[in-house]
Amino acid sequence: MMLSKRLSSRTGLHAPSLLRCSGTVTRGVHPQRRLSSAFAPSSLAGVRELLKVSDEVAHAVANNKPVVALESTIYTHGALGNELAREHSDLVRSYGGVPAIIAIVDGVPKVGASTEEIVRMIESGSAVKASRRDIAYIVGMGLAGRKIHGGTTIAGTMLLARLAGIRVFGTGGLGGVHRGGEDSMDVSADLTELGRTRVAVISSGCKGFLDIPRTLEFLETQGCHVSTFADGRSGKVDFPAFWARDSGVKSPSVVYSEKEAAAIILAQEKLGIESGLLFANPIPEKFGIPAPEMQTAIELAVNEANEKGFTGSTNTPYILNRLKELTGDKAVVANKALVTANITRATNIAVELSRLLSGSEQATISNTYPISSNKQLTSKPKQADSASERESKADILVAGSVAIDLSCDYSTPKSGDVSPVLNTSNPACISQSIGGVGHNVALAAHLVSQQARVRLCSLVGDDIAGSAVLNGLKAVGLDTTYIRQLGHEYHTANRTAQYVAVNDANKNLVMAMADMGIFSHHSFPEYWKSAVSGTKPKWLVVDGNWSEKDIRAWLKAGQDHDCKVAFEPVSTAKSMNLFCPQKGHPLLRVFPAPTVDIASPNSYELTAMYSAARENGYFDTPEWFDTIDAFNIRGGARDRFVRLTSGELTDSGVPVQSIQLLPYIPTLVTKLGSQGVLLTTVLGHDDPRLKDRDSEQYILTRALRDHPSVGGVYMRLFPSAEKVEHVVSVNGVGDTFFGVLISGLAQGGKVENLIDVAQKGAVLTLKSREAVSPDLNRLEKDLGIAAAL
Repeated sequence: MMLSKRLSSRTGLHAPSLLRCSGTVTRGVHPQRRLSSAFAPSSLAGVRELLKVSDEVAHAVANNKPVVALESTIYTHGALGNELAREHSDLVRSYGGVPAIIAIVDGVPKVGASTEEIVRMIESGSAVKASRRDIAYIVGMGLAGRKIHGGTTIAGTMLLARLAGIRVFGTGGLGGVHRGGEDSMDVSADLTELGRTRVAVISSGCKGFLDIPRTLEFLETQGCHVSTFADGRSGKVDFPAFWARDSGVKSPSVVYSEKEAAAIILAQEKLGIESGLLFANPIPEKFGIPAPEMQTAIELAVNEANEKGFTGSTNTPYILNRLKELTGDKAVVANKALVTANITRATNIAVELSRLLSGSEQATISNTYPISSNKQLTSKPKQADSASERESKADILVAGSVAIDLSCDYSTPKSGDVSPVLNTSNPACISQSIGGVGHNVALAAHLVSQQARVRLCSLVGDDIAGSAVLNGLKAVGLDTTYIRQLGHEYHTANRTAQYVAVNDANKNLVMAMADMGIFSHHSFPEYWKSAVSGTKPKWLVVDGNWSEKDIRAWLKAGQDHDCKVAFEPVSTAKSMNLFCPQKGHPLLRVFPAPTVDIASPNSYELTAMYSAARENGYFDTPEWFDTIDAFNIRGGARDRFVRLTSGELTDSGVPVQSIQLLPYIPTLVTKLGSQGVLLTTVLGHDDPRLKDRDSEQYILTRALRDHPSVGGVYMRLFPSAEKVEHVVSVNGVGDTFFGVLISGLAQGGKVENLIDVAQKGAVLTLKSREAVSPDLNRLEKDLGIAAAL
């Protein structure tokens, strides 16, 4: 009786996961919360006995991590199956998910089959297709001593995925109602599985030679939800036809982002609706085959199949092989591209769903950081202007740190000392917020302009701080798609970054301690590439918290996708990572095709970068000498430096160090605190400032007239925007400056026209307890005007 009551009280939010995992039983989450009410106790016992789930998948399911089911028929019954199995598994991991290849190996149903097992199945040459109807037969034969391999179809994969608690499944093309199916009753088992098994399937619609209107009608009758990703389109959106983006049949509904799809999956689950969901993902445009061309080939192949008597299970293989012959390599290339796109989309959905599940007990959106002050952000939530803006594209992608910031402001005792005392406890006012250089730059760019689409790519741990960061980013409207959360499988430095600043009574930094090991100890270069290729930003901002290897990987990704690249040095020590020893790293290119377009160091970071570049041989290359010679700086340079800056700055070495670094970073914006900002930039030989009277006073030198790329050097000292008498916090001031500047550059502005507005943003942060002032939106109009000049 107690067991019956317990079963009836279940919510159905979790599928069975007390399953045999690599020969053991997985525990750690209360079984009542993990077993679906769809399964009776006797069937649960059978599932536990027969279904084998890998430790990695079981752990991920139990902890609501992003898991993506992958069918095995595509490998066991397709060309290059062993290569694709590895490629697809790596693809899921590169986007932050856990791959779960599903197959029946030696008569044992496995969720999380290894690529080695898939290779063994392929090499055996005896693997059969395993749909729902076949699973009991194959497993039963295994129990009887006859070991059979089974490559699971969409229906078979859905069933086993559901038993293991996996919610998302990425595949190629769905089966459907065959032409003439109203008479032949030739209807794919995929459709009935979608009517009774709650798994979200991401596919490129169904194959174009099927009866698409009847397929959609059948799915409606089965109670399966169907949505198509808009993929940049608005208005009427067709349900895709596998190789073609459009089928001529309107999709029942449309989704614009992975987050929307994840929300639908979560709603279906919480409501206990047991039917499946189909999210149709149109083939990437450049790989799609035009519908008229494809339709001609389809009609020929279908007619031939009918004439030759290929029906039932032989129909689809014949038509597919014939289409391959008729279209040449087009269909093969399209097949591979669409599966890759679908698995990528499925992983992104799984990541979003994991985030929703982890925060489902909390408020979804608020106007404050969960662990920061109660001051509300005054900016309005951003609204997408079109369907395409709701997709993954970005104007600015910031690749950098996000951290929990602790700011410790010394409270002046009666003695009147302004500095804390060493080797003892000091009275202080301690505040918490979400910070990190990358986060601060991204947030500043986001808040200062409703027009700029900003993405942050970073790492957090699977800990309380990581959850707080993710919730905080969502609260201010920053997209979290590319925030990768490292689970316990990453044993080294998997903690969310933390930064502790100790300030004196005047809010000046005395000392800071930073635990940023998560960024220097973990490297995911394929993930960095996918972030850049997925967002296609105008500007890529890379901060110095990454390892030397990862900084170069980010720069290479930006270079490969024609992004403008900005480097934020972070600190004197980390600023040197840009000019690390060159052996084994992609080379830094010089003007006129530099790897880095702009950097914003303070004077200390500038000196550190200069020293690292000199010591590691960057000033010894022929390319550097050619550019320096082109600047045409001869005698009297000191007098010109003093005239354009000051004697103090010149003696400190700031102007000459800037000139030495210009070949590698052709625009340097050096932050000088109360002395303002020094802009030093290379002018191309056609730059209009070389002929502008107002700019003449800032021309440090002109290049020789016959030089093909260099026209001269522009150096200009901007005075500080405002003298702030009552500083609240210096934390994040430089990051705010750079974020506002990059936001203006993304709008097409020129650096010299944006510096004053960027300084105003920095002043607002000086007056705020936040690492980035929530009042930056007050500068949106000023920034727009400056960017238009």
